Amino acid sequence: MPFTLYHFGPSGFFALVFRKYLDIPVFLLSNIIIDTGVLLLGRHLYTHTLLLGAVIGIVWGIAAYPLRHFFKKIMQTFLLPYQTNLWKMIVSGILGIWLHVIIDGIYHWDVKMFWPSSAKLLYRLITKGNIEIICLCFFIPAIILYVFAAMSYIKRNSGKQN
Repeated sequence: MPFTLYHFGPSGFFALVFRKYLDIPVFLLSNIIIDTGVLLLGRHLYTHTLLLGAVIGIVWGIAAYPLRHFFKKIMQTFLLPYQTNLWKMIVSGILGIWLHVIIDGIYHWDVKMFWPSSAKLLYRLITKGNIEIICLCFFIPAIILYVFAAMSYIKRNSGKQN
C-alpha cells in the first residue's frame, strides 16, 4: 500500500472478527513491524514474503510477549477484553504479517511473496485504485465491530464495579 495505515482497515476487521483467537495488538502492530524495512530502505525486500514473513511474525510474537501486561492496559482503555498467551501472540504475528504481505503482493510489483520462487501470482489481481478502496472500506465494518465489542465489554463489566 502507499501507506501502512491502509492495512489497518482489513487488519482491524479480521482482528475483531477473530479476537477470540488472535491477539489484537500483535496482529495490528504486525503491519508496522513488517514495513519498517520498507520505510528505512524504500523498497520491499525479502521480509515481504510468506516464508520470511512467518519467521518475522514468530520473532515479533515472542518479542511482544513481555509487553502483554502493557497491551492489556491499552485494550482496557479501548474497552476491549484481553486474554493472551505466547502461542496466540506468535500466531497473531504470523497471520498479521501474512495479511499485510498478501495485500502488498497485489499492490506492489517488487513483492515476491512466494520467494524463493519469483512468481507474482497476485500482482495486479485487482487494480491499485480498487485495493485502496477495499482497504478503506474495511474500516467501516471494523468500526462497527469495535463499537459492538466495546458495548459488550461495558455491559459485562458494569456490574463488577459495584
